[in-house]
Amino acid sequence: MLQTPRAKAVILDADAVRRCWRRIAHEVIERQPALDQLTLIGIVTRGVPLAHRLAATLEELEAVRPPVIALDIRSYRDDLPRGTGSPPEIPHALVHDRPVLLVDDVLFNGRTVRAAIDALIAAGRPTMIQLAVLVDRGHRELPIRPDYVGKNVPTSLKEWVDVHLQEVDQEDSVRIIERAEP
Repeated sequence: MLQTPRAKAVILDADAVRRCWRRIAHEVIERQPALDQLTLIGIVTRGVPLAHRLAATLEELEAVRPPVIALDIRSYRDDLPRGTGSPPEIPHALVHDRPVLLVDDVLFNGRTVRAAIDALIAAGRPTMIQLAVLVDRGHRELPIRPDYVGKNVPTSLKEWVDVHLQEVDQEDSVRIIERAEP
């Protein structure tokens, strides 16, 4: 009989998610000298609304709203069968010779980010690629490190980080889910 996973802990509520993301916006402003050239790339699914939130906050704080591109990286994954998904269409002019900020909800083993970088480089040559994540849970398999992190959450491999965003899930929260034993 399958057991449903249970929430072990709520690590971020809606206010904490908002505060983390606003802090990241301030860090981007401090460390990104060419804010008017920046392109935000939201990794599908929850990276996209986070990228739009970041763009809106940057506009609120600095009167500059970077363009946001949604990136589906399935065709670049090395752990999915060849031919999964179609190659993403990334406008060359929005990545070539511009700084790019990849945005995702959770950084785990690094394979999603590696696939996103491959997709970006296929579209053009950014001057810089940075990474912003809401949660870094560790367990990297590749040498990838985020530039901006909302919260570091050490987890075991038996746990899962469950991110809910208003735009997708009708609420903002981050929970640790304990996986059921097989």
